[in-house]
Amino acid sequence: MSSRVRLARNVCGVPFPHRADAQQLQAVLAGVRGAVEATPSIGPTEVLGMASMSVLERQLAVEEHLTSPQHVQEPNSKALVLNRDRSVSIMVNEEDHIRIQAILPGFQVDEALRLASATDDALEETLDYAFDEALGYLCACPTNVGTGLRSSVMLHLPALAAVNMLGQVLASVSKVGLAVRGIYGEGTEAVGNLFQVSNQVTMGRSESEIVAHLKAVARQIVDSERNARGAIMSDARTQLEDRVYRSYGILTNARMISSEEALKLTSDVKLGVDLGFIPGMPAALLTGLSVDIMPAHVQRFVGRELNAWERDVFRATLIRERLAAATPRADQGKEE
Repeated sequence: MSSRVRLARNVCGVPFPHRADAQQLQAVLAGVRGAVEATPSIGPTEVLGMASMSVLERQLAVEEHLTSPQHVQEPNSKALVLNRDRSVSIMVNEEDHIRIQAILPGFQVDEALRLASATDDALEETLDYAFDEALGYLCACPTNVGTGLRSSVMLHLPALAAVNMLGQVLASVSKVGLAVRGIYGEGTEAVGNLFQVSNQVTMGRSESEIVAHLKAVARQIVDSERNARGAIMSDARTQLEDRVYRSYGILTNARMISSEEALKLTSDVKLGVDLGFIPGMPAALLTGLSVDIMPAHVQRFVGRELNAWERDVFRATLIRERLAAATPRADQGKEE
């Protein structure tokens, strides 16, 4: 579904964010702002002070994976830096002083590493990073010391879940130094059969080695998912079609729906699209819909704050309208 690379960095001589005082955090923020503005190679950027953003705007950034749920808490002395197309974002004063991340659609881990590293090099022209010759980059959490690199891929694994092989596959992943997390990373649950797989080891391996290892394991997981899809198509196609079309029927007719239920049903429909059950529907529509149905996005579309019941109603309307516009009519193309 997507690829992400995140680099954790800290400013030399300044306590980590959880130990720094307000003046020190403001100094870090000013330093990052100055480095961004002084480095043309980064390109056009937008620096958003977290405290000046509304609660809705902060939640939108989380839902779009531009920042973490932890970063939007206690917003004082924090900021989010975005490049023009939002493929690169910089979290200022999250767990570390600087967290650079690049997120791209599909399987583009190498390109994500290139983008993140280019931004890192540009900032380092101005900022003095906390670095030790023996240990590498120093970070607030010991698990990030070394390269400070977390590379991850977001995988959609509905067939492995359907044949009850998901637990076995993900358990094997943890044995080779990778972690499996939910849709918003550490501390979040997997919903809609979406799983984030990332490296755990940051020390003793180069950035290219970490990324290569992640890619190799991700390909193995994808192969397992494809094999599971093939097995279901061979042994239980009718049951799978029934499940897909039931989910599609609910999404196209429901008048109220929660985000969790919508993600689960969208997962079924996406599987059906991938297998050719629902021709003419672009898979990108469902990928975008999985973000647009989240609470903050629904409220942005409506233009006002909504309670949970209202969100469920407007979410159902949004889904019906999107699917109706994307699904070809049976009589489309026929002469009158």
